[in-house]
Amino acid sequence: MTDFDSQHNDDIDDLPPSRSQLKRDAEELQQLGKRMTELRPDQQEKLPIGDQLRAAIEEYARIKANGAKRRHLQYIGKLMRTADADAIREAVDRFDSASAAHNQLFHEMERWRERLIDGDNADLQGFIEQHPNADIQHLRQLVRNAQRERQREQAPAQARKLFRYIRELYEA
Repeated sequence: MTDFDSQHNDDIDDLPPSRSQLKRDAEELQQLGKRMTELRPDQQEKLPIGDQLRAAIEEYARIKANGAKRRHLQYIGKLMRTADADAIREAVDRFDSASAAHNQLFHEMERWRERLIDGDNADLQGFIEQHPNADIQHLRQLVRNAQRERQREQAPAQARKLFRYIRELYEA
């Protein structure tokens, strides 16, 4: 490669993004904003976003006209330019029930529930080490109740309570 070619490549790297690239980026942010508006209100509260963006998302839910919704999505996309899009995308993916990340987390929680019910004290200690903010006494009680319920071949009400508590720990 000649000096001219290497200098030419360096000049290309220093150029600002093209208008087409800027439009694609804006469209991507707008689509992420649309995904945020489709979340439940309790999920929207957990998003790492500023007050202005949060207010714009709440406002979107009140708009009925399609043209106004489209313009408001553009406004949300504009506000997203100053937000941390990667952190928001990660949070939305966790809430998106169709996403692989959500499914993987859900299956992991189910596996922990089964290990805690079927396992021994070592499994319980492993879970506690992974989740140090867990209420150990409450967790042990839920596990005992679920084990007793399974031995008596009853409906899995206690196992569901255990799963809800595990999910609370993961979401915290």
